[in-house]
Amino acid sequence: MYLILRWLINALVILAIAYILPDVTVSGIYAALIAALILGIINALLRPLLILLTLPVNVLTLGLFTLVINALLFWFASTIVEGFVVADFKAAFLGALIMWLASWFTNALLKD
Repeated sequence: MYLILRWLINALVILAIAYILPDVTVSGIYAALIAALILGIINALLRPLLILLTLPVNVLTLGLFTLVINALLFWFASTIVEGFVVADFKAAFLGALIMWLASWFTNALLKD
C-alpha cells in the first residue's frame, strides 16, 4: 500500500512540475503514472551505479554532483515515456529538484 501511495504522489508531483515549468509537458494522468513508475525504476537501478561511478566527482563537489545525476535521470525518463517531455537540461534540473523536495516531504509524512 505504501508503494502505491508513493507512486500516486510522485505522479501528481510530475503533473505539478508540468504545470509549474513551461519546458516540461505531460499529456495526461496516464503519462504521469507511467513516468513516475519509470522514474522509480531508473532511480532504483541506475542511480546507485551512477553515483558509485562518479564518486570522485561527488567527493570533490561535496555531493552536489548528485543533483546533476538526478537531472540527467529525470531527462532520461522523458526519453522513454511517450507523453512526458522535458525540453532541456535546465528544465530537467529544476524538475528533479522539485521531485526531490516532494519525495523528501513525502518521506517525512509517511514515516512508519
